[in-house]
Amino acid sequence: MPDATVHTIETTTHGRYLVRPPSDGASRVAVVGFHGYGQSAEDLLAELECLPGSASWLLVSVQGLHRFYCRGNEAVVASWMTRQDRALAIADNIAYVDAVVTAVRSRHAFERLVFLGFSQGTGMASRAAAHAGEACHALVLLGGDVAPEVRAGGARLPRTVIGRGSADAFYAAEQFAADRECLEDRGALAAAVEFSGGHAFTDTFRAAASALIASVA
Repeated sequence: MPDATVHTIETTTHGRYLVRPPSDGASRVAVVGFHGYGQSAEDLLAELECLPGSASWLLVSVQGLHRFYCRGNEAVVASWMTRQDRALAIADNIAYVDAVVTAVRSRHAFERLVFLGFSQGTGMASRAAAHAGEACHALVLLGGDVAPEVRAGGARLPRTVIGRGSADAFYAAEQFAADRECLEDRGALAAAVEFSGGHAFTDTFRAAASALIASVA
């Protein structure tokens, strides 16, 4: 029997994102967030709303294109990508984020764009920031690394806050140090926050993230 050959084909799918307007109806800054593996847009939006000052920001929570049911219940969650056809998935995701930002901008006026990623979402946030170039004004990463191709490339990154819990089993201290060095070398590091805790947001990190966002708002 002949061996099977692998092919890929471009197709159309629909993404899902949540938008929470600012309390006063207008904001200079839009914070676009990317959730972790096995989470939903609702999960990340809840974290965005806990950031000090977030009531005055336009919040956008983007859900990964790859949805599945959470094991043990019927909750629908998502992920951003796997190793399979990785380069194609990266291109698809960047186009997806561009489309979301364009759609949001058509309905809500804002001047400053911030990307925020948690866990698996940090790779997507850093890719979006690098791709956006001057259009991105700040980057916030918690519990996950700068995407490897972004670290290796020479794309501009905005001022960035990175964070890691001291007991985080998913984001190693060595990788955190490497990301910090990468951002320092590019002149993009605003703060590297290592706090007491695990793979989760804490008040310490929220304060650092909000300070950076407020500085560009």
